[in-house]
Amino acid sequence: MTAASDRLHILQAVTSGEQAGPESRPQLSGERQGIQSVELAVRVLEALEKGLGPMSLTQIAAAADMAPNKAHRYLVSLGRAGLVVQSHRSGLYDLGPTLRRMGIESLRRMDEVGLASEHLPGLRDRTTHSVNLAVWGDHGPVVVRWDYGAYALPITVRVGATMPLLSSSVGRVYLAYLPGTTTGPVLESQLAAEVKVGPPDEEIARIRADVLARGVAVTSGGVIPGITSLAAPVFAAGESLPLVVAVAMPARLATESALVKVEAELLRTTAAMAVDLGSATGGGGSEGGVRRRRATSSAPTP
Repeated sequence: MTAASDRLHILQAVTSGEQAGPESRPQLSGERQGIQSVELAVRVLEALEKGLGPMSLTQIAAAADMAPNKAHRYLVSLGRAGLVVQSHRSGLYDLGPTLRRMGIESLRRMDEVGLASEHLPGLRDRTTHSVNLAVWGDHGPVVVRWDYGAYALPITVRVGATMPLLSSSVGRVYLAYLPGTTTGPVLESQLAAEVKVGPPDEEIARIRADVLARGVAVTSGGVIPGITSLAAPVFAAGESLPLVVAVAMPARLATESALVKVEAELLRTTAAMAVDLGSATGGGGSEGGVRRRRATSSAPTP
């Protein structure tokens, strides 16, 4: 079917009073053919997911943008497959046991670092700067991937290196988002190894507050002289510890306008990573807010 014939079919549907919706629209040229009823069933499941609790038929139909009788037919089929359940007492619908088992198995198979790493080359290319990915280890943040950018840096951090909590952007993100019971012993150990006296509690509280308010940690010269680094968290589904993505750039290029652009790309990328890792809201959504409250209320500042 040509592009011209595609447009003709759509025009005929509109002029004849038909709704060119997901079920009735013709297959467009170059579009991969699928099963539209499956796609509509997924809309019903997504409506239940976003409802954050048991829902009535009317609520599901409105959220899925379909007529109640049509939504009901999908709910019946989804119920037979165990993907949806209906309470005999309240009549409300909710996600079913089959879906829960599939979700648990999906999480078990998920390679968080591998999935997040797929986004790093794109972030590097869009910013032209070096990017890295860190996870929380036994002794603090550990760099697990480093992609070099277009600009030479005085020194790079090797994969497997543990980052300091206070002087690195990656460390400050973990300091902000993890509870003090987790970060406190690591911070004390790092300061003792460096024969340093830590900053006062109010200074650490200020660092945490700044990162939580902005969603990004920025440091300059903290780990490598002449390098400015921006880091942001990536939250997966469930209760796993966040990953942290950082962009490292020469300090001479870190103008205010450049930092704004890099920060925007970083946050867009971490949000996309979070979606891939099962977070419905992405990196900066309401789930992040819940975790922020946990981080700041779980334990006193070390």
